[in-house]
Amino acid sequence: METCKAAVITGFNDPTEMRDVQMPDLEPTGLLVEVEAATLCGTDVHIWHNAANPKMLPYIPGHETAGRIVALNGERYDVHGRQLREGDRIVSAYRFCGHCFYCSVSNQPSLCDDSIRFGRGRADVSPYLLGGCAEYHYIPPGTAIIPIPDEVTSPQAASAACALRTVMHGFERLGPIYPHDTVVVQGSGPVGLYASAVARDRGAGRVLVIGAPRVRLDVAEAWGADETLDIGEMPDARDRHEWVMERTGGRGADVAIQCVSFAVIPEGLGFLRPGGRYLSIGGGGGPVSINGFGQQVTIVSVRSGEGRHYHQALEFLRTRGESVPFARMLSRPYSLDETSDALHAMADFREVKTVILPHGN
Repeated sequence: METCKAAVITGFNDPTEMRDVQMPDLEPTGLLVEVEAATLCGTDVHIWHNAANPKMLPYIPGHETAGRIVALNGERYDVHGRQLREGDRIVSAYRFCGHCFYCSVSNQPSLCDDSIRFGRGRADVSPYLLGGCAEYHYIPPGTAIIPIPDEVTSPQAASAACALRTVMHGFERLGPIYPHDTVVVQGSGPVGLYASAVARDRGAGRVLVIGAPRVRLDVAEAWGADETLDIGEMPDARDRHEWVMERTGGRGADVAIQCVSFAVIPEGLGFLRPGGRYLSIGGGGGPVSINGFGQQVTIVSVRSGEGRHYHQALEFLRTRGESVPFARMLSRPYSLDETSDALHAMADFREVKTVILPHGN
């Protein structure tokens, strides 16, 4: 087999094109997986809308991919030290270079200067298949490989391969959640939903979610949020601030988690009590002006994740599936030639998390 089908973006904001894309030659320890499920998130929409980097065209979208190994070149091992075999279901972390300052000195490889990040690599340059919206996906050497537990479906595993792994990384940087903590989550997309579920699981006394539309807030409540606020029904930031203060005895939240964009950081800091903690996960939105350092607040941010965070994400799905209805996040299945529709559904907030099944149900 010399080519496979892929949904390719050839122009920003343009519909995807179904193309026959070259199959790559496997480097030593390189893997080829048959894509069982690819999910899309806000980052895929942002990349699709971003006309600032035409050199990346054409590319295959999708950086959340679950697949089954169909070919491997030499011995390779997963994060548990087990040798990989054809037929194994896996997700893969990004490839970090291993030799830059962030990889070698600061021990922060998610900031690597020379990483390979899926869902934005050119489809006409080797290794071609670096996006999930294709029949097959190439996994280069040097990535952390995480096996998918039997209890976790491939669409669920794919959905965890960005949003939930970043949330796990964020909570690692944030520190412990205490039983007396009130946690406010800004945003009810996949990142916000997973953040609310993890906050509840880690023992928060109260979890409040602010976002839209209502269908996403309904998922947040099903996943354990105590109360939700639809910003469409309360568009004034002053009213939202008062809403939080009323639920925290006028003191403010112990923890606030930004899962939307940098633009909401000033409002989120206003939700905090003196001495509170703020975690920023969502990206984009341009520069912001912030206050609050005189109130002894702690501000941390996070980017992407490493192999252990993917593992933690899949274990969360495996061990919490009976108490958290994870499937409520996922859309109806989209076929590969419906990738444009799936991107539009995410852009228009009609779906919480769209699922592409390149080989059908």
